[in-house]
Amino acid sequence: MSGQENRQYSISLLFNANKVYDRQVIEGIGHYLQSTKVDWDVYLEEDCLARLNNLDNWEVDGIIADFDDPDMQAALTDLAIPVIGVGGSYQSADDYPDVPYVATDNEAVVNCAYQHLKQKGLQRFAFYGFPPDKEHRWALERERAIVALCEKDGFSCSVYRGHKTQPDTWHYSMNRLADWIESLPLPVGVIAVTDARARHLLQACDKTHRLVPDQVSIVGIDDDDIARNLSRVSLSSVSQGCFDMGFQAAKLLHRLLNRQAAEKSSEQKAKKKSLARVLVPPIGIVQRQSTDFKALQDTYVIQAMHYVRQHACRGIKVEQVIDYVGISRSNLEQRFVQECGHSIHTEIHNEKLNKACKMLTETDTELAEIASSCGYPSIQYLYAVFKKHFGQTPKQYKQNAAQII
Repeated sequence: MSGQENRQYSISLLFNANKVYDRQVIEGIGHYLQSTKVDWDVYLEEDCLARLNNLDNWEVDGIIADFDDPDMQAALTDLAIPVIGVGGSYQSADDYPDVPYVATDNEAVVNCAYQHLKQKGLQRFAFYGFPPDKEHRWALERERAIVALCEKDGFSCSVYRGHKTQPDTWHYSMNRLADWIESLPLPVGVIAVTDARARHLLQACDKTHRLVPDQVSIVGIDDDDIARNLSRVSLSSVSQGCFDMGFQAAKLLHRLLNRQAAEKSSEQKAKKKSLARVLVPPIGIVQRQSTDFKALQDTYVIQAMHYVRQHACRGIKVEQVIDYVGISRSNLEQRFVQECGHSIHTEIHNEKLNKACKMLTETDTELAEIASSCGYPSIQYLYAVFKKHFGQTPKQYKQNAAQII
C-alpha cells in the first residue's frame, strides 16, 4: 500500500442527524470505515448549513453531503476537494449534480409500495406527497413514479400534496387532508411520501371514521424505528437502502482520495464527472397492520374485523364484537363465516396468537409480558395455547424459529 493510502484524511459529513434517512446513511459510512483500513478523521457537523459561507477556510480533504438540500448542493458542487453527493434519484439526467452521486432509487422505492398494495388485491390508489418546492424535489419524483405506474396498469391515482407541517396551520391542514380522504373511493391503497406523512393519514382516517386497513391501506416510506409506535395502528413502510448508500458514498470518496494526489485540479474534475452514479434499491417492504388488508365486501364483516384487530389482545369476547357492529349474533356469525371461512372467535384467537408469535421471534420480551400483551390471562394459558396449536412450548417455538432464520 502506498504512502498516500496510509495518510490520514480529514473528512466532513454534512447531514441532518435528526432525520432517520440521514442517520442511516451516516451509519453506513461508519460501517465502511470499520470494515476497511482507511484512516479518516471524521467530523460530523452539528449545524451542517451554518458554515457553508466559509468554505474557503475549511481544512478538510473530502466531504460527503446531503444533496437533497439545494443550498448544500449549490455550495459544494464546484469545490476543488472531492465531494460525494447523497440524495434522491431523478427521471431526468439533467437534474443530477456534477459530482459523484449516490442515490436512493425513488422509482424502485415507490414501486415496492405499489406492488405490495396490488398484491393485497387493491385496484384503487392514491398518493399523499408534499407541496412542490426546491427542498422536496425527491417528493415530486415519487409522485411522478406512482402516477406512471398506475397509468401503465390502467388504474387511476388520486394525488394530494397537502400543506407544510406548521403548528399555526396544523388543524386546517388536517381538516383538508380529512376532506381528501373522505373523497376517495373505497377500498383504496394510499402511499405516503414519508412515514411522517403516513401518520397524518392515520390520524385523518381516525377523524373521518375510515377503517385502516379494511377501507384505507397505508404505506409509508422510511421505516422509522423511533416513530413506529406513535400511532395506534402500526405502519407498513418501505425500508430504503440508506445504510448501503452511506457505504457506497464512503467507498467512492476513498477511491477519489487515493487518486487525487497524482491528478491536477482540471483532470480531477473530469474524473469526477466520469464516475457512474450509484442507484441504491430499497431493502423491501416491512408489513404491519396498516396494510393487513383482506378483500372483504360485507360492511358488517369489515366493521367486525376492524374491531377484532384493534382490541383482540385486550381480552375481548365475541359478545363485544357483536355489540360494536350492532346486529344479531347469528346474522353476524353467518356473514363472517361466509366472508372469512371461520368464526369470529377463531379470528380473535388468530390475532392474539399471531402477535404472540411475532413478539417471540422478533423481540426478547419476557413470556409473562408477552402473555399480558396478547390478552392471555397467564403464562400457563400461553403455554397451553402453543402446545395445542404448534405441539411445542413458546420457548421451543422461539428456538426453532431462530434455527430456521
